[in-house]
Amino acid sequence: MIRFALGVEYDGTGFLGWQKQQDQLTVQSVLESALSRVADHSVTTFCAGRTDAGVHALGQVVHFETESNRPLRAWLLGTNTYLPATISVQWIDTVDENFHARFSAVSRSYKYFIHNIPTHSALTSMRATWYRHPLNAEHMHRGAQFLLGENDFSSFRSSECESNSPMRCVHSVKVVRHGDFIVMDITANAFLHHMVRNIMGVLIRVGEGRYPADWVHTVLQAKDRRLAAETASPTGLYLYQVAYPTPYAFKPPREIFFI
Repeated sequence: MIRFALGVEYDGTGFLGWQKQQDQLTVQSVLESALSRVADHSVTTFCAGRTDAGVHALGQVVHFETESNRPLRAWLLGTNTYLPATISVQWIDTVDENFHARFSAVSRSYKYFIHNIPTHSALTSMRATWYRHPLNAEHMHRGAQFLLGENDFSSFRSSECESNSPMRCVHSVKVVRHGDFIVMDITANAFLHHMVRNIMGVLIRVGEGRYPADWVHTVLQAKDRRLAAETASPTGLYLYQVAYPTPYAFKPPREIFFI
């Protein structure tokens, strides 16, 4: 058996998330169908991080095993031939049997985009979250710094979260404005279900001036989801990059076109 890793970019609009579900259109089901046609046998994939319905990816990492020995170029071009325009394999490489897309990862990075304009844009409506009221990115950034380090993120986890522990370590987070766009970059060892979207929901409240920046710390310390804000839309969320130990030096994702 040969184990391959691949980098996948996708527009999550129209998909019921990553994970395969019976009689549902998901990214995993479509990707496995394409890989299986190239391999000429059924292929099962494993991803670095499951994304929800409507969430996008620039640097999702996936691995699978196969008995079919084909050139890397054949895997790349062949798989993309059978994929819709909304999913694209960006690179593929062989890895050793110890590599696992999820368990070998040391960190994940997400980007969240807000199009902060008075009227919605027809061109970015499914690629960024539209917010009509003015937001102060500097205040949002100051609030986000309270999330750094290892903390109990119970206030930012979904009630459907299946993780055994609410503890996560946020390595870095920044919020900046680029013209009409506000962008959050956040990197952690791992994320809870809806964690990034719930963080952004709280930061939006800070950005519009309803709460001071240190309210983020209050919410974090409360360990109570009921004291936080509403969950932000999935349309602005992108799984940007997954980092691995040195032996696995994969191609970095492309920069997004908004900025």
